[in-house]
This record gives sequence, C-alpha cells and structure tokens, in this order.
Amino acid sequence: MMSASVRFPVLTKQSTQEPNKRALPSLSPPILASSLLFPRRRSSGPNEKALPADFDPLPDALSPHEPAPLASSPAPGSGEPGGGGPRSAAALLRQDSARGSALRCAGHGGGVARPAAQRTKMWKQFLSKLPRTKSTGAGRDDGFDSGQCSSNTTNGIQRASSVPSGGGGGRSASAIKRMSSAVFPSSVVAGIEPLVAFKDVPSSERQSLFVSKLGLCCAVFDFSDPGRSSAEKDIKRQALLDLVDFVDNNTSRFSEAVIAACSRMLAVNLFRVFPPSYRSGSSAGEGDEDEPMFDPAWCHLQLVYELLLKFVGSNSLDAKIGKKYFDHSFIVRLLNLLDSEDPRERDALKTILHRIYGKFMVHRPFIRKAMSNIFYHFVFETQRHNGIAELLEVFGSVISGFALPLKEEHKIFLWKVLIPLHKPKSVGVYLQQLTYCVTQFLEKDPKLAGSIVLGILRYWPITNSQKEVMFLSEIEEILEATSMAEFQKCMVPLFRRVAHCINSSHFQVAERALFMWNNDHIVSLIVQNRQVIMPIILPALEQNSQTHWNQAVLNLTANVMKMFSEMDEELFSECLTKCKEDEENQASLEEKRRSTWARLESAAALQPVTGHTAVLVGRLPSANLIATLI
Repeated sequence: MMSASVRFPVLTKQSTQEPNKRALPSLSPPILASSLLFPRRRSSGPNEKALPADFDPLPDALSPHEPAPLASSPAPGSGEPGGGGPRSAAALLRQDSARGSALRCAGHGGGVARPAAQRTKMWKQFLSKLPRTKSTGAGRDDGFDSGQCSSNTTNGIQRASSVPSGGGGGRSASAIKRMSSAVFPSSVVAGIEPLVAFKDVPSSERQSLFVSKLGLCCAVFDFSDPGRSSAEKDIKRQALLDLVDFVDNNTSRFSEAVIAACSRMLAVNLFRVFPPSYRSGSSAGEGDEDEPMFDPAWCHLQLVYELLLKFVGSNSLDAKIGKKYFDHSFIVRLLNLLDSEDPRERDALKTILHRIYGKFMVHRPFIRKAMSNIFYHFVFETQRHNGIAELLEVFGSVISGFALPLKEEHKIFLWKVLIPLHKPKSVGVYLQQLTYCVTQFLEKDPKLAGSIVLGILRYWPITNSQKEVMFLSEIEEILEATSMAEFQKCMVPLFRRVAHCINSSHFQVAERALFMWNNDHIVSLIVQNRQVIMPIILPALEQNSQTHWNQAVLNLTANVMKMFSEMDEELFSECLTKCKEDEENQASLEEKRRSTWARLESAAALQPVTGHTAVLVGRLPSANLIATLI
C-alpha cells in the first residue's frame, strides 16, 4: 500500500471509509499521460486479452469523483469508446498501487512489489513536472451555497492552466476542447469550456459559450467572509463582465435556450429572502434617518442586475419568447426584491422594472396589479416597506403614458392607492414621488383636482406638525394645476384647514400656510373667490396678530392682511368689523358663562349637602338645574 504522503489521494483506509471527503484534483493540461508512459494500458482490441476483473480494486462506489476525460479526441490507438480508453494519471496511479497490493496479498511475493514501487516512483517524478492548481484542503466545499446550478458541484471552480483568469485571452480557437466535468456538467456548459473569451471562439459558437458562462455564474458564494473562495469569486466576476459585454455587443437573435439559461441564472443569483429588519419603528421626518445597509455581495449583484437590464433591453431578445421565461412569477419575485435595504439594489430594480414594463406589453396589467397589492399591504397592514419611493417613481412614468380618456381602472388606483398613501407616518420618505404621481393624474385629467384635494383633507394630520408642513407643500403644488371650477368645489373645506394651520402654535406650520400667498396662481384664485375665502381666513389672521408668539409669523400675518386690504378694501373692512363683533359676542358669552358658574357656586355654598346624598355637577349644567338653583 502506498504511503499517505503522496500528493494525490490513493486507496487508503481513510479514503475507503470516507470517499466523499476528498476530491481528486484536476489535471489542467489535456495530456494523455497513460498513452505516453504506459502504452500497454491501451484498451484491449479484438485480439488482445482484457485485464482480469479482480485487478481493478476501485469499484464505482469507492470513486465517486472519477474525473472525466480531459479531451474528447482519444489518443492514437486508444480503441473504440467504452473499451477502456485512456484514464487520468491519478486514476492510473491508484490502480497500479492497488494492483501491487492485491498481487502481494495473493501470494506473489516481493517479486511484484518492486515493479509496483518503481512505477509509483516514476509516477511521482512525472506528476511533479505537471502544473497543479492550488490545493484548497481536503473536505472543503469552497464556499458554494445551495444556489448552485448543479448538485454535483462539490469541488471549487477549476481553472485551466492554458486560460488566464481574465477569461483566456491568449487561447486560440483551434485549441478549444469540448469538456464535461463534475463542476460543469455537459448539460450546463453546452460542451464548451466556460473560461474561454468570446473573441477566441467563432461567432457560431458564441451563444453556446454564453450558456456555458451562465452555468458557471449559477454558483452563489457567501460574502460574509471576504477571504473565503476569493479566487472563485474573481472568476465569477470576470465571467459576469464577459456576459454583460457580449449582450451589449451582440447583434444576432437570442435562441430560446439562451433565454431560458439566462432567466435561470438570474433567478439563482437574485431571488432570495431578506433577513428580518431590527431597526426602530421611528418614521422618517421624526428623527434622523437610519444609515443605509449595503449588501456585501453587491460586487456580483451589480453585474447580475446590469446583465438583466441589458438583456431585457436588447433588440436581440424576442419579446414573444422572452415573456415565457420572464413571466408573472419572475416579475412578482423581482418586485419583492424592492424591500431590500440596500439603496443601490432598489435603484437598479427601479430601472429594470421600467424596462420590463416597456418590453413586455402583455405583462403590463399584471405589473400594475402586483404593484397595487404591495401598496395595499403597506398602507393597510404593515406600513413598513423600503421600496415605496422606487415603486412610485416607476408608476409615475407609467401614468405619463396613460391614454385619454383615463380608464376606470386607473381612477380606482388613484382613489384606493395614491390617496391612502398619505396616511402612513413614513409618508415623508416617498412624498416627492407620490406628489409627482398625483400631479401626473391632474395633467391627464384636470377635473380630478377637486376630488384629490378633498381626499387629501381626509388624511390630514392633526398632531404631526411635520406632516402638516409636507401636506401644505403638496396642496400648493396641486393648486397650481387646478382650474377655477375645480377650485370652487374644494375651497371652503380647504381654507378652513388652512385657517387652522395659520393659528397653529408650531411656527413652521403657520409659516408654511402663510407662504401660500406668495404663489401668484393661488392668489389669483383667491382674488376671484374673495367673497368666500376672506371671511374664513381673516379671523385667523386677526387672532395671530394679537396672540402668536413668533415674530416671523407676525410679520407674515401682517403682509397677508395688507394683501387682503389692497385686494378689496370694502370687503376687508366688513370682514374685520364682523370679526370684531364676533369677538365681542364671544367675550359676552364667556362673561355670561362665568357669572352663571359664580351663581352656582354661591347657591351651593348657601345650601350645603347633608347626609350621604351624592351630587353630580357637570361642566355645562342643564337649564332645569340652573332654574331650580336660582
């Protein structure tokens, strides 16, 4: 039996007990060593006697990692396929060593042991001259995750010595060999070495090489340990760069096999479950925003997203074939990725979704429905999602392409999705995109303005001052695109709310409400409807001028009152007089209320309660009780 110090594994006790713990290293150069050193090992012809069966001490059960032939063309004189053709050097070494042991055990004595030892020594000398790949240690799986495209990939990614890590730029097309190995089965690589550069193969073979590289990129690595499988990660990154460059420069139509392989590789690399978020529930705008989380695998994900973007947008992709692979399931899982905490990934997905929406017209209704479902889930259930702003940005471009007149389906989306999106506390994160979507609807149909303003007033914040400021900004932007007829439908409830904001003790709310009079279009609407608006706003301005604590708000209040005075001095005087009368009436009512309570207190003091009689006194006693006491 050979010593365990031999570099290549032999049939030892350890390897017999755990055959799957150690994989045979690959011999990179396609050299048929058996035909060079031992011509007697050729396959037996019709006139030659085959070797006895008991001379093969390695049954299939003990050699699960038997490497495939390194070249498809047999060596000269190797015989027909299946007749015991040339084997790898490591396999011959194991078989020769085992045969020597078997002969010694059979009683042949030391006369056979010496030739076996000599053969072993010759093998060592020969193999020491061959270039070897760097050993990664026994029992290591080289960082492959469960997302591999083949279940047989237990070894690391192999790199041929004649192909540099950059993709094999120096290899000629005539030297390309068809291959199949445990790492790259023939069903995945389509029979072509995946590390070859596209420029080194004829144009007719480039789509097959494209499929081979896609199979190579199905290996998913763990980036939690940056130093693990670094060589294999670099190989995959280079393969992804080659794929992106090929799609960018390709002019021929993609075959269905290419589209299927590409969708499979994209699914393996992109679709994953995000870990639960342990961030605090504070909404944006109420405190400092959380620091963004960056995915450590972005160096690969970025190239995969770039490949998807270029592949979907390529003229070489036939939409009629592509829709079968970029189907509803693919789109839903792609939309789910928008919940990623990495802003770079969400930005890439935003562009890709827009490209898919434009490419596959048959999927457009489904994409809108799937996006609506995400909005419903966010507004009415969780109020937690990282990609609402990106989804709204995509939908804003979709709305701009709606045909006129608007379908009822699109109006329902406005009432049931966009307007309720004003409800969550985190509206500040996506308010800019939400406002853009609303104004796009107004540009399509200006008659929606009045109902939009009334819908926003339904979700107006009462205790959240920062949301009030944002709502006032949105209202101003909507009013800029509002016609006179639509303005008149909503001006009374709208300016009642504005009057409340003017009287707010929060100076930013009051200031933002008064800034609306700096907008020329809004002022023109107010001027034409001053008979209705001035009696609503002027009392709030008068109260501010007397009681507000902030000097900036006082100055703005004085400016607005001056504008009203110049707008219609007679109406301004009437409203101011009526406002003073209302103040006097309010003061008299307050004085009457105080005197009533004083009489009640004095009457109660003159008639003290005796015994255990319970007396219930409300803040507003009834008229009968007051008459009885008086």
